Amino acid sequence: MKTARRRAREFAVQGIYEWQLNPDRPASQIEKHLRENDYFAKADEALFRTILYGVLQDAEQLSQQLSQHYERAPSEVSPVERAILLMAALELNKQVETPYPVIINEAIEIAKTFGGTDGHKFVNGVLDKLAVVIRPDEVRQKPRRPQPEPAAAPDAEPDAE
Repeated sequence: MKTARRRAREFAVQGIYEWQLNPDRPASQIEKHLRENDYFAKADEALFRTILYGVLQDAEQLSQQLSQHYERAPSEVSPVERAILLMAALELNKQVETPYPVIINEAIEIAKTFGGTDGHKFVNGVLDKLAVVIRPDEVRQKPRRPQPEPAAAPDAEPDAE
């Protein structure tokens, strides 16, 4: 079962992916398209909007931050992996109330769902390095054990997406 925050992140990743393929499409149209999915009602709408609109606004800066930690050419990063990394980079920068291990773990789990076979390993490696740069004090203080995110309870029904 997925939390509302996980759903928000998944929908945001889908929106970022769509934007990468159609960069001239307005964010409002992307959002409207995603809202047509029946499961959108179970997502944390505020988090979804924060991520989608934040990434689209700051994509260039976020991409620069991320590319410094790639072990491959940026052109070799799949659009799905890039969307997940952009989502997590935005959260590391802007969602300081969310612990960095939670952000990284969520990105890894989404990469396992949407990404290629070993995409989650690439995502993990990049985000581990980025967290040290963006949140050095938090990284030094906390062990790298992701804790479950405190928030809404999981959905009552299993996913049939």
